[in-house]
Amino acid sequence: MEIVAITAQPREAGGKEAAKRLRREGLVPAVMYQSGGGNPIHFAVKPSSLRPLVYTSNFKMGEIDLEGAKYRCIVKDIQFHPVTEEILHIDFLRLLPNVPFKATVPLRFDGQAPGVKAGGKFIAMLRKINILTTPEHAVNEVVADISSMELGSTIRVRDIRLPQGVSIINNGAIPIALIEIPRALRGGK
Repeated sequence: MEIVAITAQPREAGGKEAAKRLRREGLVPAVMYQSGGGNPIHFAVKPSSLRPLVYTSNFKMGEIDLEGAKYRCIVKDIQFHPVTEEILHIDFLRLLPNVPFKATVPLRFDGQAPGVKAGGKFIAMLRKINILTTPEHAVNEVVADISSMELGSTIRVRDIRLPQGVSIINNGAIPIALIEIPRALRGGK
């Protein structure tokens, strides 16, 4: 699991005016909520420190350094400017040891499908998947094995083998990929 270090500075005042002042200073207002409840922590970060965490298709954790205290967290919500697409505000979820949290991670496919070798077309129907895990068992992606897929076969969420401590929230009957039989092999016109 890749962890991105973020240096933050505290902010005392809340509200729109304080947030506008921070943005004029070139900072992004941020808040960190705790997964077990409790008071949120308000702070500000430089936009450049958020780049490796936000502008990626990979799932990553952040480690926020706020006046010497380090907090492990994930991105909960981001607000972008509608025209410039600058980050206006970011919400984090603080991760506590042994406390489960929900996350959306990329779904990757591994293996060579015999159905593709026979002329079929592989169609991925799901690119991200929702999981429930703890910080100790967090994964940056879920991998589905497609090496047993024949022509016309489908794999579903329930067919994914998961590492220990990770469970999938999505419905098990949802198809994630299929091997389509081309018209030439079906005998169609």
